[in-house]
Amino acid sequence: MSSDPYEAHGFTRKGLLEAIRLGEGAFTKREIARALKLKGDQRTALKQALKELEDTGQIQKTERKGWRVAGALPSVTVLEIHDRDVDGEFLCRPVKEDLQGPIIRLAPGKGERGSNAGLGDRILAGLSPDDDGGYEARILKKLGQAASRTLCVLRKGQGKPRLVPVDKRARHEMLPARGEVEKAKDGDLVLVRISSERRHGMKTAVIEEVLGDASSPRAGSVIALAEHGVPEGFSSEEQKQADSVKPAKLGKREDLRDIPLITIDPADARDHDDAVWAAPDDDPANKGGWVVLVAIADVAAYVTPDSALDRGARKRGVSVYLPDRVVPMLPERLSNDLCSLREGEERPCLAARMVFDRDGTKRGHRFIRGWMRSAAGLSYEQAQAAIDGKGEGKAEALLEGVLKPLWGAYAALKKARDRREPLEIDAPEKKIEVGADGRVTGVTVRERFDAHKLIEEMMIQANVAAAEALEEKRTALIYRIHDEPGTQKLESLADFLPTVGLKWTRGDRVTPARFNRVLKTSEGTDHYETVNEVVLRSQSQAVYETENIGHFGLNLAKYAHFTSPIRRYADLMVHRALIRAYGLGSDGQTDAEAAQLDRIAEETTSNERRAMAAERDAVDRFVAAWLADRTGSEFEGRITGVTRFGLFVRLHETGADGLCPVSSLGDEYFMHDESAHALVGQSTGARFRLGMAVTVRLVEATPVTGGLIFDMLTPPESGIPPKGRGGRGGRPGRSGHSGPGHRHGRRKR
Repeated sequence: MSSDPYEAHGFTRKGLLEAIRLGEGAFTKREIARALKLKGDQRTALKQALKELEDTGQIQKTERKGWRVAGALPSVTVLEIHDRDVDGEFLCRPVKEDLQGPIIRLAPGKGERGSNAGLGDRILAGLSPDDDGGYEARILKKLGQAASRTLCVLRKGQGKPRLVPVDKRARHEMLPARGEVEKAKDGDLVLVRISSERRHGMKTAVIEEVLGDASSPRAGSVIALAEHGVPEGFSSEEQKQADSVKPAKLGKREDLRDIPLITIDPADARDHDDAVWAAPDDDPANKGGWVVLVAIADVAAYVTPDSALDRGARKRGVSVYLPDRVVPMLPERLSNDLCSLREGEERPCLAARMVFDRDGTKRGHRFIRGWMRSAAGLSYEQAQAAIDGKGEGKAEALLEGVLKPLWGAYAALKKARDRREPLEIDAPEKKIEVGADGRVTGVTVRERFDAHKLIEEMMIQANVAAAEALEEKRTALIYRIHDEPGTQKLESLADFLPTVGLKWTRGDRVTPARFNRVLKTSEGTDHYETVNEVVLRSQSQAVYETENIGHFGLNLAKYAHFTSPIRRYADLMVHRALIRAYGLGSDGQTDAEAAQLDRIAEETTSNERRAMAAERDAVDRFVAAWLADRTGSEFEGRITGVTRFGLFVRLHETGADGLCPVSSLGDEYFMHDESAHALVGQSTGARFRLGMAVTVRLVEATPVTGGLIFDMLTPPESGIPPKGRGGRGGRPGRSGHSGPGHRHGRRKR
């Protein structure tokens, strides 16, 4: 008798794994079933088998809904040469996003000399596993440059002019082609295109665009936007449409003007896309319950499917928020005027009316195409001060009739949230204060009030209602999904926690509550900040998808973004779907749009990540500019990353991250102990570990790249000398700075 329980269902685990291996990440569940000729109940068994294989870490889901054998890459694939490691070896990454993960090194001697391949090149490569759990790549064919244009700084100075890339990962300068030097001044930011490649020596490039002085205060944003390819401005067709659009009218909309809806936003907000109101439910069957109204700017009334404004918004995907500017998804006439719920002005809206019981459980919802007038625009600080008994002006005037009922409803919603136990990571947000001249005036921690939590929870409930409503109406939609952490990340977490006296039992069910218990246990200890960081890194990234798997972090089964259509294209898609599902107008989701939702979800996820990267890099550059005058100063910080080439340290004062190269740690040879998350001295066993509090000296701050380099002033912790040397170690250090002149940015949230 077979020991494989799935043989009775027409397949075996071995056969399933072989089918997945042959598919090389492209086979979806449906395609696997087709390949194995499974039908009916057999497909139910297949679903269970796939879950078991994923839970045991044998297979992984790809971003394109396929499955692949865990850690496996195709034997032949297209790679991009994107970096060098500390030893000078070329590092590659697959061009297909769903194959990212293992470290891939170009085989020694297969780089620039033999194949004329270097940084930025794409290659067709054969892959074979190496001894370190990664892969070695052999070039089969060079496919050309991955990026058509590179952002550089023109340096004339003495000798030959140079084009210096601003990407902190790039190591190779270029020469301006003949006649190109006169196009820009010394120190200008320029976009260049490689014009010739040489077997030996530096490449030459032509200057295609001059962006301005690299040392100007606002250069950090200019570089971030250009480097990540964030679209700026609007086409003439978009602008013409925005300028000619006529304000919406009441028409057949439900009149909500008598309801005192208010907006609560940051003090410096220019667009207001959500308003809230709450009151006790007068239904005798719902004693102690609440009615909550969340009204959202009706962008769909102005941005219609496949119009110029729609195509532009889809291309941008999201608004991008940088320290000194906002790059909006929609033209200002819409984002800051017609679609902004301004105080005292009548505006069209799409509203979710929700009813909750006294314990915060939702009893029902309905969606309204409405016409509203904001009773007030308050900042978080104003609303909170009024609730705390320190209100002034309009906030104080609204205290009894508007604010107290809102807080009453929030108290009920909080009960339900506490029962749900979403993931509660403590990650304070830094705010970069920028003056009118574009220079940084300070770095502060954003205060978080109950007013923030109130708006957040009401928006979450409206998002849940939108997903539920569209499912009830069997209407195609884009979900916001968040998968549970992958096996590899959980293994890393399980390795780390015992080093700070915490436990993580392998094999137990993974839930947000488990992470919360770990965070709670570490509260009040020296490790609390680090544990929060490590738990955050263990999480998957949220994405937009048309297939629902729920939202792990929020611990919700159904979730869709609905509340910010001014700045997120996915929300506009949900609005149009609701309009179609409820018959709220002729400007809802079209059949053509419904057929493209998979692609739209994928594009919007990609655009969101592009925006996040630009925002993060701009912050890095502004902070580096802020610290540039403090070179030589000492700072308190904490080790937030340990690699074989050095330590990443986050400063307490600014939240800035920088690199302590291994070469600056002293004369001892330090090895990277991955399981201990530490650099360990080969002779003494002394160690620098993840989470260790340290004092560093700022050696170098480079605003153009956002790079910070530190010298370590804190001695390592004592330890036991290792018995043997293994793995890829660091390099022997020496006093003073040397080593890699770049740094990694903050991890994506």
